[in-house]
Amino acid sequence: MSSDRAATTFPDDLPIDPPMVDLPIDTHDRGFYDGFSREVTIPAKIIVTLIILWALFSAASETIFGASAEDVFGASAEQALAAANASIISQFSGWYVYLVAGLVVVSLALALTPKVGSLRMGAPGEKPEFSRFSWFAMLFGAGIGIGMLTFSTGEPLAHFVTNPDVIAGKVEAQSAENVRPAYLYTFLHWGFGAWCTYALVGLGIGYVAHRRGLPLTIRSALAPLFGRYMSGFFGHAVDVVAVVATILGVAYTMSLGVQQFVAGLFRLTGSEWLMDGDAASNSAVVIALIALVGASTLSALSGVGRGIKWLSNINMTLSFALLALFALVGSGFYALQLLGVGIWDYIVNLPRLSLSLFSRDGSEAGDALVDWQLGWSVSYWAWWIAFSPFVGMFIARISRGRTIREYILGVAMVPSLMCFVWMALAGGTAIDLELSGAAEGAIVNAAMADQLYATLAFMLSPEVMVVVSALVVVLLMTYLVTSADSAILIINTINGAGEDEGSRKYHILFWGLALAFIVGSMLVVGGVEAIRITMIIGALPFSFVLVLMCVAIVKAVWFDIIRKRHGVPTTAQACEDWDGKVTPAE
Repeated sequence: MSSDRAATTFPDDLPIDPPMVDLPIDTHDRGFYDGFSREVTIPAKIIVTLIILWALFSAASETIFGASAEDVFGASAEQALAAANASIISQFSGWYVYLVAGLVVVSLALALTPKVGSLRMGAPGEKPEFSRFSWFAMLFGAGIGIGMLTFSTGEPLAHFVTNPDVIAGKVEAQSAENVRPAYLYTFLHWGFGAWCTYALVGLGIGYVAHRRGLPLTIRSALAPLFGRYMSGFFGHAVDVVAVVATILGVAYTMSLGVQQFVAGLFRLTGSEWLMDGDAASNSAVVIALIALVGASTLSALSGVGRGIKWLSNINMTLSFALLALFALVGSGFYALQLLGVGIWDYIVNLPRLSLSLFSRDGSEAGDALVDWQLGWSVSYWAWWIAFSPFVGMFIARISRGRTIREYILGVAMVPSLMCFVWMALAGGTAIDLELSGAAEGAIVNAAMADQLYATLAFMLSPEVMVVVSALVVVLLMTYLVTSADSAILIINTINGAGEDEGSRKYHILFWGLALAFIVGSMLVVGGVEAIRITMIIGALPFSFVLVLMCVAIVKAVWFDIIRKRHGVPTTAQACEDWDGKVTPAE
Protein backbone atom coordinates (compact mmCIF):
# COMPACT_ATOMS: atom_id res chain seq x y z
CA MET A 1 0.00 0.00 0.00
CA SER A 2 1.23 3.53 -0.76
CA SER A 3 1.42 6.18 1.96
CA ASP A 4 -0.60 8.65 -0.11
CA ARG A 5 -3.84 6.66 0.05
CA ALA A 6 -6.96 8.76 -0.40
CA ALA A 7 -9.28 9.47 2.52
CA THR A 8 -12.21 8.24 0.45
CA THR A 9 -13.08 4.53 0.87
CA PHE A 10 -12.20 2.52 -2.24
CA PRO A 11 -12.31 -1.21 -3.01
CA ASP A 12 -9.70 -3.28 -1.16
CA ASP A 13 -8.59 -5.29 -4.18
CA LEU A 14 -7.20 -2.38 -6.23
CA PRO A 15 -3.81 -2.96 -7.93
CA ILE A 16 -2.69 0.41 -6.49
CA ASP A 17 -4.35 2.96 -4.21
CA PRO A 18 -5.67 6.25 -5.59
CA PRO A 19 -3.71 9.33 -4.47
CA MET A 20 -4.44 11.21 -1.27
CA VAL A 21 -6.74 14.08 -2.23
CA ASP A 22 -7.33 15.60 1.20
CA LEU A 23 -4.82 16.96 3.71
CA PRO A 24 -6.67 18.62 6.59
CA ILE A 25 -4.85 21.52 8.28
CA ASP A 26 -6.52 23.07 11.31
CA THR A 27 -7.15 26.81 10.96
CA HIS A 28 -8.74 29.23 13.40
CA ASP A 29 -12.35 30.15 12.69
CA ARG A 30 -12.66 33.57 14.31
CA GLY A 31 -10.80 36.63 15.52
CA PHE A 32 -7.43 37.95 14.41
CA TYR A 33 -6.23 34.54 13.16
CA ASP A 34 -9.42 33.69 11.31
CA GLY A 35 -8.45 31.39 8.41
CA PHE A 36 -4.86 30.96 9.64
CA SER A 37 -2.99 28.05 11.18
CA ARG A 38 -1.88 29.48 14.52
CA GLU A 39 0.58 26.58 14.91
CA VAL A 40 2.47 27.97 11.90
CA THR A 41 1.79 31.70 12.01
CA ILE A 42 2.59 32.41 15.66
CA PRO A 43 5.92 30.47 15.87
CA ALA A 44 7.05 32.02 12.56
CA LYS A 45 6.23 35.51 13.82
CA ILE A 46 8.06 34.86 17.10
CA ILE A 47 11.22 33.60 15.35
CA VAL A 48 11.31 36.51 12.90
CA THR A 49 10.64 39.03 15.69
CA LEU A 50 13.50 37.58 17.78
CA ILE A 51 15.87 37.91 14.80
CA ILE A 52 14.83 41.55 14.37
CA LEU A 53 15.19 42.33 18.09
CA TRP A 54 18.62 40.69 18.18
CA ALA A 55 19.84 42.76 15.23
CA LEU A 56 18.29 45.99 16.55
CA PHE A 57 19.74 45.43 20.02
CA SER A 58 23.20 44.80 18.58
CA ALA A 59 22.96 47.96 16.47
CA ALA A 60 21.71 50.09 19.37
CA SER A 61 23.97 48.65 22.10
CA GLU A 62 26.56 51.40 21.82
CA THR A 63 23.93 54.06 22.43
CA ILE A 64 22.21 52.20 25.26
CA PHE A 65 25.25 50.86 27.13
CA GLY A 66 27.93 53.24 25.99
CA ALA A 67 29.81 50.25 24.61
CA SER A 68 29.61 47.87 21.71
CA ALA A 69 27.67 44.63 21.90
CA GLU A 70 31.02 42.83 21.85
CA ASP A 71 32.11 44.62 25.05
CA VAL A 72 28.80 43.85 26.80
CA PHE A 73 28.17 40.25 25.73
CA GLY A 74 31.52 39.06 24.37
CA ALA A 75 30.59 39.00 20.67
CA SER A 76 28.75 41.28 18.29
CA ALA A 77 25.90 40.09 16.08
CA GLU A 78 28.16 40.51 13.08
CA GLN A 79 30.90 38.34 14.61
CA ALA A 80 28.41 35.69 15.72
CA LEU A 81 26.96 35.52 12.22
CA ALA A 82 30.41 35.31 10.64
CA ALA A 83 31.46 32.46 12.95
CA ALA A 84 28.27 30.51 12.27
CA ASN A 85 28.62 31.09 8.53
CA ALA A 86 32.23 29.90 8.46
CA SER A 87 31.31 26.70 10.27
CA ILE A 88 28.23 25.88 8.20
CA ILE A 89 29.74 26.71 4.82
CA SER A 90 32.98 24.79 5.46
CA GLN A 91 31.30 21.71 6.97
CA PHE A 92 28.48 21.45 4.43
CA SER A 93 30.16 22.68 1.25
CA GLY A 94 30.11 19.20 -0.33
CA TRP A 95 26.47 18.75 0.69
CA TYR A 96 25.45 21.94 -1.11
CA VAL A 97 27.52 21.18 -4.24
CA TYR A 98 26.25 17.62 -4.75
CA LEU A 99 22.68 18.48 -3.74
CA VAL A 100 22.33 21.18 -6.41
CA ALA A 101 23.92 18.89 -9.01
CA GLY A 102 21.38 16.21 -8.11
CA LEU A 103 18.49 18.66 -8.41
CA VAL A 104 19.54 19.52 -11.97
CA VAL A 105 19.68 15.84 -12.93
CA VAL A 106 16.27 15.04 -11.41
CA SER A 107 14.64 18.10 -13.04
CA LEU A 108 15.89 17.25 -16.52
CA ALA A 109 14.96 13.56 -16.07
CA LEU A 110 11.38 14.48 -15.13
CA ALA A 111 11.04 16.87 -18.06
CA LEU A 112 12.52 14.56 -20.68
CA THR A 113 10.81 11.30 -19.65
CA PRO A 114 7.85 11.15 -22.09
CA LYS A 115 5.14 9.77 -19.79
CA VAL A 116 6.17 12.01 -16.91
CA GLY A 117 6.56 15.17 -18.95
CA SER A 118 3.02 14.91 -20.31
CA LEU A 119 1.41 14.89 -16.85
CA ARG A 120 -0.35 18.15 -16.10
CA MET A 121 -0.30 20.30 -12.96
CA GLY A 122 -4.09 20.30 -12.86
CA ALA A 123 -6.98 18.44 -14.39
CA PRO A 124 -6.46 16.86 -17.85
CA GLY A 125 -6.90 19.52 -20.54
CA GLU A 126 -6.96 22.39 -18.03
CA LYS A 127 -5.73 25.69 -19.52
CA PRO A 128 -3.04 27.81 -17.81
CA GLU A 129 -4.26 30.77 -15.77
CA PHE A 130 -1.73 33.25 -17.20
CA SER A 131 -0.39 33.85 -20.70
CA ARG A 132 3.18 32.74 -21.38
CA PHE A 133 4.42 36.34 -21.46
CA SER A 134 2.89 37.16 -18.06
CA TRP A 135 4.07 33.79 -16.73
CA PHE A 136 7.67 34.38 -17.84
CA ALA A 137 7.53 37.97 -16.54
CA MET A 138 6.37 36.86 -13.09
CA LEU A 139 8.92 34.02 -13.03
CA PHE A 140 11.75 36.41 -13.72
CA GLY A 141 10.53 39.35 -11.66
CA ALA A 142 9.88 37.39 -8.47
CA GLY A 143 12.72 34.94 -9.01
CA ILE A 144 15.93 36.91 -9.44
CA GLY A 145 15.30 40.28 -11.11
CA ILE A 146 16.89 42.35 -8.33
CA GLY A 147 20.00 40.20 -8.02
CA MET A 148 20.39 40.11 -11.77
CA LEU A 149 20.53 43.92 -11.97
CA THR A 150 23.21 44.03 -9.28
CA PHE A 151 25.29 41.14 -10.59
CA SER A 152 24.84 41.72 -14.35
CA THR A 153 28.03 43.78 -14.29
CA GLY A 154 29.26 42.85 -10.81
CA GLU A 155 29.79 39.12 -11.27
CA PRO A 156 31.53 39.09 -14.67
CA LEU A 157 33.81 41.86 -13.42
CA ALA A 158 34.54 40.00 -10.17
CA HIS A 159 35.53 36.83 -12.07
CA PHE A 160 37.43 39.02 -14.57
CA VAL A 161 39.65 39.92 -11.60
CA THR A 162 39.90 36.44 -10.02
CA ASN A 163 38.52 32.95 -10.59
CA PRO A 164 39.90 29.39 -10.32
CA ASP A 165 41.80 29.72 -13.60
CA VAL A 166 43.52 32.89 -12.37
CA ILE A 167 44.28 31.30 -9.00
CA ALA A 168 45.76 28.22 -10.71
CA GLY A 169 47.93 30.46 -12.90
CA LYS A 170 46.33 29.44 -16.19
CA VAL A 171 45.39 32.99 -17.21
CA GLU A 172 46.28 36.50 -16.10
CA ALA A 173 43.79 38.60 -14.12
CA GLN A 174 41.94 41.34 -16.07
CA SER A 175 43.29 40.06 -19.38
CA ALA A 176 41.48 39.28 -22.62
CA GLU A 177 42.27 35.58 -22.08
CA ASN A 178 40.44 35.67 -18.73
CA VAL A 179 37.10 36.84 -20.16
CA ARG A 180 36.05 33.37 -21.26
CA PRO A 181 36.67 31.73 -17.84
CA ALA A 182 34.95 34.70 -16.17
CA TYR A 183 31.76 33.99 -18.10
CA LEU A 184 31.98 30.25 -17.57
CA TYR A 185 31.76 30.74 -13.80
CA THR A 186 29.19 33.52 -14.11
CA PHE A 187 26.85 31.30 -16.12
CA LEU A 188 27.46 28.40 -13.71
CA HIS A 189 26.09 30.48 -10.83
CA TRP A 190 23.08 31.92 -12.68
CA GLY A 191 22.07 28.92 -14.77
CA PHE A 192 20.34 25.60 -14.20
CA GLY A 193 21.51 25.18 -10.60
CA ALA A 194 19.36 28.06 -9.43
CA TRP A 195 16.35 27.51 -11.63
CA CYS A 196 16.15 23.73 -11.29
CA THR A 197 16.13 24.22 -7.52
CA TYR A 198 13.18 26.60 -7.86
CA ALA A 199 11.49 24.33 -10.39
CA LEU A 200 11.56 21.24 -8.18
CA VAL A 201 10.17 23.07 -5.14
CA GLY A 202 7.40 24.58 -7.27
CA LEU A 203 6.65 21.25 -8.95
CA GLY A 204 6.50 19.39 -5.66
CA ILE A 205 3.94 21.87 -4.33
CA GLY A 206 2.01 22.63 -7.51
CA TYR A 207 1.61 19.03 -8.66
CA VAL A 208 -0.18 17.84 -5.53
CA ALA A 209 -2.02 21.14 -5.00
CA HIS A 210 -3.39 21.61 -8.52
CA ARG A 211 -3.77 17.94 -9.46
CA ARG A 212 -4.84 16.40 -6.15
CA GLY A 213 -6.48 19.35 -4.46
CA LEU A 214 -4.08 19.51 -1.50
CA PRO A 215 -3.39 22.88 0.19
CA LEU A 216 -0.89 25.15 -1.58
CA THR A 217 1.76 24.87 1.14
CA ILE A 218 5.26 23.47 1.50
CA ARG A 219 4.06 20.57 3.65
CA SER A 220 1.77 19.29 0.88
CA ALA A 221 4.82 18.46 -1.24
CA LEU A 222 5.79 15.84 1.36
CA ALA A 223 2.34 14.24 1.50
CA PRO A 224 3.22 11.55 -1.11
CA LEU A 225 5.86 10.32 1.38
CA PHE A 226 4.27 10.88 4.79
CA GLY A 227 0.55 11.07 4.08
CA ARG A 228 -1.60 12.48 6.88
CA TYR A 229 1.35 12.87 9.22
CA MET A 230 1.83 16.20 7.44
CA SER A 231 -1.40 17.47 9.01
CA GLY A 232 0.21 17.61 12.44
CA PHE A 233 3.37 18.77 14.17
CA PHE A 234 5.78 17.67 11.43
CA GLY A 235 3.82 19.60 8.80
CA HIS A 236 3.64 22.70 11.02
CA ALA A 237 7.42 22.59 11.53
CA VAL A 238 8.08 22.32 7.77
CA ASP A 239 5.88 25.35 7.06
CA VAL A 240 7.49 27.40 9.85
CA VAL A 241 10.96 26.66 8.44
CA ALA A 242 9.70 27.68 4.98
CA VAL A 243 8.29 31.00 6.25
CA VAL A 244 11.51 31.93 8.06
CA ALA A 245 13.66 30.91 5.08
CA THR A 246 11.42 32.98 2.79
CA ILE A 247 11.81 36.09 4.93
CA LEU A 248 15.60 35.70 5.08
CA GLY A 249 16.01 34.87 1.39
CA VAL A 250 13.89 37.80 0.24
CA ALA A 251 15.58 40.10 2.77
CA TYR A 252 19.00 39.37 1.23
CA THR A 253 17.74 39.96 -2.29
CA MET A 254 16.02 43.19 -1.22
CA SER A 255 19.16 44.40 0.56
CA LEU A 256 21.06 44.17 -2.73
CA GLY A 257 18.32 46.09 -4.50
CA VAL A 258 18.08 48.79 -1.81
CA GLN A 259 21.83 49.40 -1.98
CA GLN A 260 21.73 49.74 -5.77
CA PHE A 261 18.53 51.82 -5.59
CA VAL A 262 20.20 54.32 -3.26
CA ALA A 263 23.39 54.30 -5.38
CA GLY A 264 21.24 55.21 -8.37
CA LEU A 265 19.58 58.07 -6.50
CA PHE A 266 23.04 59.31 -5.54
CA ARG A 267 24.12 59.22 -9.20
CA LEU A 268 21.02 61.20 -10.17
CA THR A 269 20.99 63.77 -7.37
CA GLY A 270 24.52 63.90 -5.97
CA SER A 271 23.09 64.22 -2.45
CA GLU A 272 25.92 63.33 -0.07
CA TRP A 273 23.62 62.14 2.72
CA LEU A 274 22.55 59.16 0.61
CA MET A 275 25.93 57.41 0.82
CA ASP A 276 28.34 56.45 3.59
CA GLY A 277 31.49 55.61 1.70
CA ASP A 278 30.67 52.91 -0.86
CA ALA A 279 27.47 51.82 0.93
CA ALA A 280 24.07 53.43 1.37
CA SER A 281 23.75 55.51 4.54
CA ASN A 282 21.48 54.32 7.34
CA SER A 283 19.07 57.21 6.84
CA ALA A 284 18.85 56.51 3.10
CA VAL A 285 18.15 52.83 3.80
CA VAL A 286 15.36 53.68 6.24
CA ILE A 287 13.67 56.15 3.87
CA ALA A 288 13.99 53.79 0.89
CA LEU A 289 12.52 50.89 2.86
CA ILE A 290 9.57 52.96 4.06
CA ALA A 291 8.72 53.92 0.47
CA LEU A 292 9.38 50.53 -1.14
CA VAL A 293 7.81 48.27 1.47
CA GLY A 294 4.85 50.65 1.73
CA ALA A 295 4.29 50.33 -2.02
CA SER A 296 4.75 46.54 -1.92
CA THR A 297 2.23 46.22 0.92
CA LEU A 298 -0.36 48.14 -1.09
CA SER A 299 0.37 45.91 -4.09
CA ALA A 300 0.05 42.77 -1.93
CA LEU A 301 -3.36 43.93 -0.75
CA SER A 302 -4.48 44.00 -4.41
CA GLY A 303 -3.52 40.34 -5.01
CA VAL A 304 -1.61 38.34 -7.64
CA GLY A 305 -3.95 38.97 -10.56
CA ARG A 306 -3.70 42.75 -10.32
CA GLY A 307 -0.70 44.38 -8.62
CA ILE A 308 1.88 41.64 -9.03
CA LYS A 309 0.86 40.75 -12.58
CA TRP A 310 0.95 44.32 -13.85
CA LEU A 311 4.18 45.19 -12.04
CA SER A 312 5.81 42.07 -13.48
CA ASN A 313 4.76 43.06 -17.00
CA ILE A 314 6.23 46.53 -16.41
CA ASN A 315 9.46 44.91 -15.16
CA MET A 316 9.80 42.81 -18.28
CA THR A 317 9.08 45.73 -20.62
CA LEU A 318 11.65 48.00 -18.93
CA SER A 319 14.20 45.16 -18.87
CA PHE A 320 13.87 44.63 -22.62
CA ALA A 321 14.24 48.38 -23.18
CA LEU A 322 17.46 48.47 -21.14
CA LEU A 323 18.80 45.36 -22.87
CA ALA A 324 18.08 46.94 -26.27
CA LEU A 325 20.09 49.99 -25.20
CA PHE A 326 23.11 47.86 -24.28
CA ALA A 327 22.79 45.95 -27.55
CA LEU A 328 22.61 49.10 -29.70
CA VAL A 329 24.84 51.56 -27.84
CA GLY A 330 27.05 49.25 -25.80
CA SER A 331 29.34 46.48 -26.98
CA GLY A 332 26.53 44.56 -28.67
CA PHE A 333 28.56 42.48 -31.13
CA TYR A 334 31.20 41.64 -28.52
CA ALA A 335 28.45 40.69 -26.08
CA LEU A 336 26.81 38.35 -28.59
CA GLN A 337 30.16 36.59 -29.02
CA LEU A 338 30.47 36.25 -25.25
CA LEU A 339 26.92 34.91 -25.05
CA GLY A 340 27.44 32.23 -27.69
CA VAL A 341 30.85 31.10 -26.44
CA GLY A 342 29.71 31.33 -22.80
CA ILE A 343 26.65 29.12 -23.34
CA TRP A 344 28.74 26.55 -25.21
CA ASP A 345 31.41 26.50 -22.50
CA TYR A 346 28.71 26.25 -19.83
CA ILE A 347 26.94 23.27 -21.40
CA VAL A 348 30.19 21.41 -22.16
CA ASN A 349 31.66 21.98 -18.70
CA LEU A 350 28.45 21.75 -16.64
CA PRO A 351 28.94 18.12 -15.47
CA ARG A 352 32.54 18.75 -14.44
CA LEU A 353 31.90 22.06 -12.70
CA SER A 354 28.74 20.82 -10.98
CA LEU A 355 30.66 18.02 -9.27
CA SER A 356 33.96 19.85 -8.62
CA LEU A 357 34.80 20.25 -4.95
CA PHE A 358 38.14 21.86 -4.11
CA SER A 359 40.06 20.66 -1.05
CA ARG A 360 42.87 22.19 0.94
CA ASP A 361 46.27 20.70 0.10
CA GLY A 362 48.46 22.98 2.20
CA SER A 363 49.47 25.16 -0.74
CA GLU A 364 48.57 28.81 -1.12
CA ALA A 365 46.76 28.14 -4.40
CA GLY A 366 44.83 25.18 -2.93
CA ASP A 367 43.60 27.23 0.01
CA ALA A 368 42.67 30.10 -2.31
CA LEU A 369 40.63 27.76 -4.52
CA VAL A 370 38.69 26.47 -1.51
CA ASP A 371 38.06 30.01 -0.27
CA TRP A 372 36.88 31.06 -3.73
CA GLN A 373 34.43 28.16 -3.97
CA LEU A 374 33.08 28.79 -0.47
CA GLY A 375 32.66 32.50 -1.11
CA TRP A 376 31.07 32.11 -4.53
CA SER A 377 29.63 28.74 -5.64
CA VAL A 378 28.69 27.30 -2.25
CA SER A 379 27.24 30.62 -1.09
CA TYR A 380 25.19 30.80 -4.27
CA TRP A 381 23.80 27.28 -3.80
CA ALA A 382 22.81 28.18 -0.24
CA TRP A 383 21.20 31.40 -1.52
CA TRP A 384 19.12 29.55 -4.10
CA ILE A 385 18.03 26.97 -1.51
CA ALA A 386 17.05 29.66 1.01
CA PHE A 387 15.16 31.55 -1.71
CA SER A 388 13.44 28.42 -3.06
CA PRO A 389 10.46 28.22 -0.64
CA PHE A 390 9.35 31.69 -1.72
CA VAL A 391 10.09 31.34 -5.43
CA GLY A 392 8.86 27.73 -5.55
CA MET A 393 5.57 28.61 -3.83
CA PHE A 394 5.09 31.59 -6.10
CA ILE A 395 5.87 29.60 -9.25
CA ALA A 396 3.48 26.85 -8.12
CA ARG A 397 0.78 29.49 -7.55
CA ILE A 398 1.06 30.87 -11.11
CA SER A 399 1.70 27.58 -13.00
CA ARG A 400 -1.61 25.74 -12.74
CA GLY A 401 -2.57 23.96 -15.96
CA ARG A 402 0.94 23.49 -17.38
CA THR A 403 2.47 20.11 -18.16
CA ILE A 404 5.55 19.00 -16.24
CA ARG A 405 7.67 19.26 -19.40
CA GLU A 406 6.48 22.78 -20.25
CA TYR A 407 6.82 23.79 -16.61
CA ILE A 408 10.38 22.54 -16.00
CA LEU A 409 11.77 23.61 -19.36
CA GLY A 410 10.09 27.01 -19.00
CA VAL A 411 11.29 27.58 -15.46
CA ALA A 412 14.82 26.23 -16.02
CA MET A 413 15.59 27.43 -19.55
CA VAL A 414 13.93 30.82 -20.11
CA PRO A 415 15.04 32.66 -16.95
CA SER A 416 18.53 31.13 -17.24
CA LEU A 417 18.82 32.40 -20.80
CA MET A 418 17.53 35.81 -19.71
CA CYS A 419 20.21 35.96 -17.02
CA PHE A 420 22.88 34.96 -19.57
CA VAL A 421 21.75 37.69 -21.97
CA TRP A 422 21.84 40.29 -19.19
CA MET A 423 25.31 39.22 -18.04
CA ALA A 424 26.65 39.21 -21.60
CA LEU A 425 25.24 42.58 -22.65
CA ALA A 426 25.77 44.60 -19.46
CA GLY A 427 28.82 42.80 -18.13
CA GLY A 428 30.36 42.43 -21.58
CA THR A 429 30.07 46.16 -22.21
CA ALA A 430 31.74 46.88 -18.85
CA ILE A 431 34.60 44.44 -19.56
CA ASP A 432 35.04 45.82 -23.08
CA LEU A 433 35.36 49.35 -21.67
CA GLU A 434 38.01 48.11 -19.26
CA LEU A 435 39.95 46.11 -21.87
CA SER A 436 39.97 49.05 -24.27
CA GLY A 437 41.33 51.36 -21.58
CA ALA A 438 38.38 53.73 -21.81
CA ALA A 439 37.26 53.12 -18.23
CA GLU A 440 40.78 53.07 -16.76
CA GLY A 441 39.65 50.92 -13.82
CA ALA A 442 36.76 53.18 -12.84
CA ILE A 443 34.19 50.41 -13.43
CA VAL A 444 36.03 47.37 -12.09
CA ASN A 445 37.13 49.25 -8.96
CA ALA A 446 33.68 50.71 -8.20
CA ALA A 447 31.41 49.22 -5.54
CA MET A 448 29.28 46.41 -6.96
CA ALA A 449 26.07 48.40 -6.38
CA ASP A 450 27.49 51.23 -8.51
CA GLN A 451 29.12 49.27 -11.34
CA LEU A 452 26.06 49.28 -13.59
CA TYR A 453 25.73 53.06 -13.27
CA ALA A 454 29.48 53.46 -13.80
CA THR A 455 29.19 51.48 -17.04
CA LEU A 456 26.35 53.72 -18.23
CA ALA A 457 28.42 56.80 -17.40
CA PHE A 458 31.19 55.70 -19.79
CA MET A 459 28.80 54.33 -22.40
CA LEU A 460 26.49 57.36 -22.77
CA SER A 461 26.60 61.13 -22.85
CA PRO A 462 25.92 62.79 -19.47
CA GLU A 463 22.40 63.86 -20.45
CA VAL A 464 21.38 60.43 -21.75
CA MET A 465 23.10 58.72 -18.81
CA VAL A 466 20.86 60.58 -16.37
CA VAL A 467 17.73 59.43 -18.22
CA VAL A 468 18.87 55.80 -18.42
CA SER A 469 20.02 55.75 -14.81
CA ALA A 470 16.57 56.99 -13.85
CA LEU A 471 15.14 54.08 -15.87
CA VAL A 472 17.32 51.64 -13.91
CA VAL A 473 16.16 53.19 -10.62
CA VAL A 474 12.53 52.79 -11.69
CA LEU A 475 13.20 49.20 -12.80
CA LEU A 476 14.83 48.43 -9.46
CA MET A 477 11.87 49.96 -7.66
CA THR A 478 9.37 47.78 -9.53
CA TYR A 479 11.52 44.65 -8.96
CA LEU A 480 11.78 45.45 -5.25
CA VAL A 481 8.06 46.02 -4.91
CA THR A 482 7.25 42.86 -6.90
CA SER A 483 9.56 40.66 -4.83
CA ALA A 484 8.33 42.05 -1.52
CA ASP A 485 4.62 41.84 -2.24
CA SER A 486 5.02 38.36 -3.76
CA ALA A 487 6.82 37.22 -0.62
CA ILE A 488 4.13 38.69 1.66
CA LEU A 489 1.36 36.94 -0.25
CA ILE A 490 3.25 33.63 -0.28
CA ILE A 491 3.86 33.80 3.48
CA ASN A 492 0.16 34.44 4.09
CA THR A 493 -0.70 31.54 1.79
CA ILE A 494 1.51 29.18 3.83
CA ASN A 495 0.11 30.53 7.10
CA GLY A 496 -3.43 30.24 5.73
CA ALA A 497 -3.11 26.51 4.94
CA GLY A 498 -2.92 27.19 1.21
CA GLU A 499 -5.64 29.84 0.98
CA ASP A 500 -4.79 33.32 -0.25
CA GLU A 501 -8.27 34.80 -0.32
CA GLY A 502 -10.15 36.74 2.32
CA SER A 503 -9.34 39.64 4.60
CA ARG A 504 -5.68 39.35 5.63
CA LYS A 505 -4.68 43.01 5.61
CA TYR A 506 -3.33 43.10 9.17
CA HIS A 507 -1.11 40.11 8.55
CA ILE A 508 0.05 41.65 5.27
CA LEU A 509 1.01 44.76 7.21
CA PHE A 510 2.89 42.69 9.81
CA TRP A 511 4.98 40.81 7.27
CA GLY A 512 5.65 43.98 5.30
CA LEU A 513 6.98 45.67 8.44
CA ALA A 514 8.92 42.53 9.41
CA LEU A 515 10.62 42.44 6.02
CA ALA A 516 11.52 46.14 6.28
CA PHE A 517 12.93 45.69 9.81
CA ILE A 518 14.95 42.60 8.84
CA VAL A 519 16.56 44.42 5.91
CA GLY A 520 17.08 47.69 7.79
CA SER A 521 18.40 46.21 11.03
CA MET A 522 20.77 43.78 9.32
CA LEU A 523 22.15 46.48 7.01
CA VAL A 524 22.89 48.58 10.09
CA VAL A 525 24.48 45.63 11.94
CA GLY A 526 26.82 44.47 9.20
CA GLY A 527 25.64 45.55 5.79
CA VAL A 528 24.59 43.19 3.01
CA GLU A 529 27.06 40.60 4.26
CA ALA A 530 25.16 40.21 7.56
CA ILE A 531 21.94 39.45 5.70
CA ARG A 532 23.74 37.06 3.34
CA ILE A 533 25.17 35.12 6.29
CA THR A 534 21.81 34.97 8.09
CA MET A 535 20.18 33.71 4.90
CA ILE A 536 22.82 31.01 4.39
CA ILE A 537 22.30 29.78 7.97
CA GLY A 538 18.56 29.61 7.33
CA ALA A 539 19.13 27.58 4.15
CA LEU A 540 20.63 24.55 5.88
CA PRO A 541 17.48 23.12 7.55
CA PHE A 542 15.44 23.67 4.41
CA SER A 543 18.05 21.84 2.31
CA PHE A 544 17.05 18.59 4.05
CA VAL A 545 13.37 19.34 3.42
CA LEU A 546 14.30 19.90 -0.23
CA VAL A 547 15.75 16.40 -0.51
CA LEU A 548 12.52 14.91 0.83
CA MET A 549 10.50 17.05 -1.59
CA CYS A 550 12.60 15.72 -4.46
CA VAL A 551 11.96 12.10 -3.44
CA ALA A 552 8.25 12.85 -2.92
CA ILE A 553 7.64 14.34 -6.38
CA VAL A 554 9.46 11.46 -8.07
CA LYS A 555 7.27 9.02 -6.15
CA ALA A 556 4.09 11.01 -6.91
CA VAL A 557 4.57 11.08 -10.69
CA TRP A 558 5.80 7.48 -10.83
CA PHE A 559 2.78 6.21 -8.94
CA ASP A 560 0.46 8.29 -11.13
CA ILE A 561 1.91 6.63 -14.23
CA ILE A 562 1.22 3.24 -12.63
CA ARG A 563 -2.32 4.35 -11.72
CA LYS A 564 -2.99 5.45 -15.30
CA ARG A 565 -1.78 2.07 -16.55
CA HIS A 566 -4.26 0.27 -14.27
CA GLY A 567 -7.14 2.68 -14.83
CA VAL A 568 -7.04 4.12 -11.30
CA PRO A 569 -7.84 7.88 -11.08
CA THR A 570 -4.98 10.32 -10.48
CA THR A 571 -6.76 13.64 -9.90
CA ALA A 572 -9.03 14.95 -7.16
CA GLN A 573 -12.00 15.39 -9.50
CA ALA A 574 -11.58 11.92 -10.98
CA CYS A 575 -11.48 10.40 -7.50
CA GLU A 576 -14.74 12.18 -6.60
CA ASP A 577 -16.53 10.89 -9.70
CA TRP A 578 -15.01 7.40 -9.67
CA ASP A 579 -17.28 4.36 -9.29
CA GLY A 580 -14.48 2.05 -8.08
CA LYS A 581 -14.08 0.15 -11.34
CA VAL A 582 -10.67 -0.15 -12.96
CA THR A 583 -10.14 0.02 -16.72
CA PRO A 584 -6.50 -0.90 -17.44
CA ALA A 585 -4.86 1.04 -20.25
CA GLU A 586 -4.02 -0.82 -23.42
